[in-house]
Amino acid sequence: MPSFDVVSQVNAQEVKNAVEQANKEIQNRYDFKGSDARIEQDDLSLTVFADDEFKLGQVTDVLRQRMARRNIDVRSLELGAVEKISGDKAKRLVTVKTGIAQEKAKQIQKLIKDAKLKVQGSIQGDLVRISGAKKD
Repeated sequence: MPSFDVVSQVNAQEVKNAVEQANKEIQNRYDFKGSDARIEQDDLSLTVFADDEFKLGQVTDVLRQRMARRNIDVRSLELGAVEKISGDKAKRLVTVKTGIAQEKAKQIQKLIKDAKLKVQGSIQGDLVRISGAKKD
């Protein structure tokens, strides 16, 4: 039976390159001179540090721009809450979402059934496999 998968993935190497480029830009920008603004990466989990919430937003914007230039969908970034650390400094956890959530997978499967096509959708972990009797 012919089949294809519906899945949401990002290229981990491109994410790493985008973070490195964003850190370089932050180091070279005049408005960040002398500040503790940076982005740290741990696999697909990013931590954004800055001196205050305003600069935190600017660092996040730089990160989004670099991700977009490297063809990473910025909608895959999930921003966490802003946390205050020593003094005025702030940090924010940013996770890069991969895979399809169970609720979305069920919606996709329901849409396929409602379309009354001669295909079946099955949820397999974090992807949806669409299979049919004919290739057409």
